Amino acid sequence: MNGLIAIDKPQGMSSHTVVQRVRRACKVRRVGHAGTLDPLATGLLLVGVGQCTRLIEYLMASDKTYQATMRLGLVTDSQDITGEVVRQQSAQGITLDQVKEVCRTFVGQIDQVPPMFSALKKDGVPLYRLARQGVEIERQKRSITIGALNVDGKDGDEVAITVNCSKGTYIRTLCHDIGEALGCGACMTQLRRTRSGGFDVADAISVEQLMAGDYQLLPAMRALAGLPTVALLESGRSRLVDGIPPRHEDVELTADVSVMETVCLMNEAQLMAIAQYDPGHELEERGEFKLLKVFPQGI
Repeated sequence: MNGLIAIDKPQGMSSHTVVQRVRRACKVRRVGHAGTLDPLATGLLLVGVGQCTRLIEYLMASDKTYQATMRLGLVTDSQDITGEVVRQQSAQGITLDQVKEVCRTFVGQIDQVPPMFSALKKDGVPLYRLARQGVEIERQKRSITIGALNVDGKDGDEVAITVNCSKGTYIRTLCHDIGEALGCGACMTQLRRTRSGGFDVADAISVEQLMAGDYQLLPAMRALAGLPTVALLESGRSRLVDGIPPRHEDVELTADVSVMETVCLMNEAQLMAIAQYDPGHELEERGEFKLLKVFPQGI
């Protein structure tokens, strides 16, 4: 069993628990998710089943959209409402226009310091474990891109935003940083992922539907949307089964493929491999493609 499942994760459930439920529903051990959602968060969680776990890195590379709310005047150690309060002050004087003006400064390529309460590791130990022990270590800034940051409304100290962002963006850190820029502090109170690449939460199923068997696996190629496809001839398929990259005479190269571009090598509707087009044999001498991932049985 190979394919993808889009789950609408409920609040209070960990991403790991969703993976366990998928294992149970699909009766497959090899299952993985594409981007952790904390228990506080809800929304789109993409899950790879079987051989599609090898495509998770492509799913995670996609831009994402989130809807979030933050509370002005409240700072916590975890940067969300579940953490211990570090600082609290009045935000009564902060206007909607001020929030919008500050949020505009976060659009584009910015640096972000990952939070201590995260799954990033230091010497093999997740940072959140160190944080729970009261240990804080220096974290390196990361370059992220905020494609859009819309302020949807303000109700008292609660501000609703919608964010389009690159992979690796921590929305609670974004809320915290916006609060610091406003001078009153802030923490995230709600988070919902609504889009990841070409997947939308409107097309996701609930955990209840999953456990009831009311689902269909999505095809592997949904994870590789945008990559050009190259059709294999029988000789190319035979070479791939033996782990040998195809040559020009083993494929139908009808698409306009650039040198070193990543492509999907297809046997009819089945994905047989992901490869880089290497006509100059810079990386591979046995053929015109550098194999990155091979699926001998096709998926």
